[in-house]
Amino acid sequence: MTTTMSHPRKLTLADILDVRAYERNRAEFRRQIIALKQRRRLNLGTFVSVVFENRDTVRSQIQEMARVEHLSTDEDIQVEIDTYNSMIPVPGQLCATLFIELTSDDAMREWLPRLVGIESSIVVRLADGSEVRSFPEARHAEQLTRPDTTSAVHYLQFAFTPEQIDTLAGGGASLVCDHPYYLEEIALSSANVEELLSDLRD
Repeated sequence: MTTTMSHPRKLTLADILDVRAYERNRAEFRRQIIALKQRRRLNLGTFVSVVFENRDTVRSQIQEMARVEHLSTDEDIQVEIDTYNSMIPVPGQLCATLFIELTSDDAMREWLPRLVGIESSIVVRLADGSEVRSFPEARHAEQLTRPDTTSAVHYLQFAFTPEQIDTLAGGGASLVCDHPYYLEEIALSSANVEELLSDLRD
């Protein structure tokens, strides 16, 4: 599937508020994003979570980065837009951020080498038994994919056929991790499915 930065879902400079304007609206904006992410976040087992991204979640991330890093020029903001626009799904596509949420150095030393390849081990398993497997988003893969240890954050994509979208709509799905060292599965709620279909459909 070919994606283009000119798709109407993609962000432009006009979509990003300057820091002062964002600060005035930040509390309400964050309240809305937290509610949205609750429908888009799935916990796989004890320390892996997957958040399915869309235009609003990516816009929020860029606004927060601009706020924290004091980005004020169009050039600086455009760099962030160019970096994260690939995580806004176009029809037929899902985009997700995978988090390995380990809280101690010992746990990271134990698990990050064991979980090499997890970015290709997340599967949307549809009601008819067919599967749509994750693959690393190309722009970030070079930084995050390593042979000896994995990153605690990965950016994933999934490509669906029209038939698979219909199957998801008709029968739901599960999100599965089939990495040999981390076998986990969770059923998608109706709210999860509704959110994903809003990404997959035009």
